[in-house]
Amino acid sequence: MISKNRLKELTAYRLQKRCDEEAVFVVEGPKMAAEAMASGFAIRTVCATREWLASYPSTTAERRSSSPVPGEEPEWYEVTEAELERLSNFKTPNQVWMLVERKVESKKWKVESGLTLALDKIQDPGNMGTLMRTADWFGIRHIVCSPDTVSCYNPKVVQATMGAIFRTQVDYVDLPQWLVSCGMPVYGASLQGQPITPNSELRTPNSPAVLLIGNESRGISPEAMAAVTHPVLIPNLGGTAESLNASVAAGILMHWLSNQ
Repeated sequence: MISKNRLKELTAYRLQKRCDEEAVFVVEGPKMAAEAMASGFAIRTVCATREWLASYPSTTAERRSSSPVPGEEPEWYEVTEAELERLSNFKTPNQVWMLVERKVESKKWKVESGLTLALDKIQDPGNMGTLMRTADWFGIRHIVCSPDTVSCYNPKVVQATMGAIFRTQVDYVDLPQWLVSCGMPVYGASLQGQPITPNSELRTPNSPAVLLIGNESRGISPEAMAAVTHPVLIPNLGGTAESLNASVAAGILMHWLSNQ
């Protein structure tokens, strides 16, 4: 069981500011909890209903292995549905709530192959989570974001990733500067870009590359667009829709680049 005081303390993590201060994030629901337990991320606290605890075949050793402090296990509390509702960021809480330690951003990395996804001023949490989930599907492990892109640890983003939060490295950088200095070709969607079609002569080089995706309503900012070496266009075959959703456009371009 959980005390009233401890429950009150944990409800503070509904605030993004509190999570940022302690470098943690919240995971909710059986699917995401299972991803967290298998990820190697350190789990600080688990609050779950009796039903979930009964169905989860955990041992003390397994609990200790997920602790941020070697030899110590996370806090485990049985809570009621009403108590879980107080903790949850969602209207319908789902069996289990976890507080997970973030991994430190690298700021520096070596890209040896494949694609890096760069995100410029993405604002919608659902789009951000879907972009991370789609990148994970295509084996893209590295995502670079402008500082004003929504936090990958926003609760709605975390849930929308469907576990990709545990398999992708996300860094927030001065994006235009990074794009210029990364030394890789940069592909970005532009109305003046070269169409990607089955017969297109546009091909990716046999080297690492960057796919740049812009803001949902304004597209790629002028500062970031200046670093694009390969502007590309997704043909509007229907001729009616004004634009594509950012995450849909990204999925099309990831598929196209992955098959070059």
